[in-house]
Amino acid sequence: MTASLDDLNALSPDDIAARLSGPPAERAAFVRAAAEAGLAEAQAVLGQMCLDTGDAREGFDWFVRAAAQHHVMAINMVGRCYDLGWGTAVDKARAAECYRVAAGAGLDWGMYNYATLLALGHGVAEDKAAALDWFRKAAALGNAKATNFVGSFYEDGWVVPRDLPRAAQYYARAAQGGDFRGAFNHARMLARAGRMEEALGWLTRTGELATPAFVAQAADWLAASDIAVLRGRGRQALRAGVQTAALGICT
Repeated sequence: MTASLDDLNALSPDDIAARLSGPPAERAAFVRAAAEAGLAEAQAVLGQMCLDTGDAREGFDWFVRAAAQHHVMAINMVGRCYDLGWGTAVDKARAAECYRVAAGAGLDWGMYNYATLLALGHGVAEDKAAALDWFRKAAALGNAKATNFVGSFYEDGWVVPRDLPRAAQYYARAAQGGDFRGAFNHARMLARAGRMEEALGWLTRTGELATPAFVAQAADWLAASDIAVLRGRGRQALRAGVQTAALGICT
C-alpha cells in the first residue's frame, strides 16, 4: 500500500477511522503507508507498534523521524529510548534533554519523565525542588504517576515539610487515577488509619494493575509489616488481584 500526503489529507475523519478499525493487518499497513508518506502522527504510532512487537530499533527510528517534525509525544519517546536503551544505547543526558523539550511543550509524560531524572540525578544534576515543580505540573494535568510522586515528597519530607495527611490525599488521587504505586501507597495509609477493609480492597487493586516486579516488592513489604492483618489478609488480597488480572477480568 502506498500513499502520498495529498492522498492522506483528502481522507475524511470517517475514512481514517474506518481504516483504523479494520483487521490488524490492514490497520498496520495503513499506518505504515501514512508514516512512509511523512505523516508525523503515523510515524509516532508506528514507532510504538514496532516497540510493541519487539523491533525496538525500527521503533526508535520512527520516533526520531516524527520528533524531527516536532511531534511532542515522539520527542518524549525518543527520550524513553535513550533512557531505557530501546533500540539505541542508553544515554541519560540525551533522554533528559528530550524530556525537557517535551515537558516545556506541555506534555504531562514529558514532565513526569523529566522530573524523575531530576529527582534521581540521572543525566542531569539532581534537583529535587525542580523535580517537585514538574511533578506538580504533570499532576495538575491529571497524570496519576506524577500525583503519586508528589505524595512521596510529602511523606518523606523532600523539599517540603513532612505532611502525612497531605501525602495521603495525593496517594488517594493517584490510586483513583489508576496508578498501581498510588494504589499501594493509598492502601498503606488507609491501614495506618485503621480503615482495614478499604486498605484490603486497594491491595487487590494493586495486584490487578501492578507489574510482577512491583507485586514482588509489595509482597515483601507486607510480609514485614507490623500490622498483622497486612501480613495475612493483605498478602492474600494482593494475590487475589494478581489472579484476577491473569484471568482477564480486571475491574
